[in-house]
Amino acid sequence: MAKLVFGLNQSLDGYVDHQAFTPSLSLFRHFIEQARDLTGSVYGRRMYEVMRYWDEDSPEWSPEERDFAEVWRNQPKWVVSRSLPSVGPNATLVTHGIEAAIRRLKAELAGEIEVAGPDLAHSLTALGLIDEYRLYLHPVVLGRGKPFFAGPRPPLRLVASELIADDVIRLTYVPA
Repeated sequence: MAKLVFGLNQSLDGYVDHQAFTPSLSLFRHFIEQARDLTGSVYGRRMYEVMRYWDEDSPEWSPEERDFAEVWRNQPKWVVSRSLPSVGPNATLVTHGIEAAIRRLKAELAGEIEVAGPDLAHSLTALGLIDEYRLYLHPVVLGRGKPFFAGPRPPLRLVASELIADDVIRLTYVPA
């Protein structure tokens, strides 16, 4: 049975914003290895559109960016959207029956499936489908943006904390 995991970079005041702070090289390498080990990813429409950046090569990319792009392209993706007419390579569009589709993925697959996007994570949390939350805390205060938890925070229990990069701590929680 697969485990559904929601994890994102987050400011100290609880916001996620991929343009407000970027991961250091060591943290980016951590994310590459983590992505390499995933069974797949479930995306909401907005986060999927952000991540489509990795579908096209860019001549100015570093070796690490090329490595991440290769891993991302090869990974199975399920995109939850009622408005997208289609999705790119190695991706499946989920337009209805979201709960049943995610339960089927969890039952049929093994390993970790990443949940990408706070709004999708909120919906899946309400359905009791997320097994683990990973907060990558950066020493930044944004004061605005999209919150990590898009709705009321579920009761959680801390199961691990780890210094991942020079100044980023990963806190791992499971539903209480």
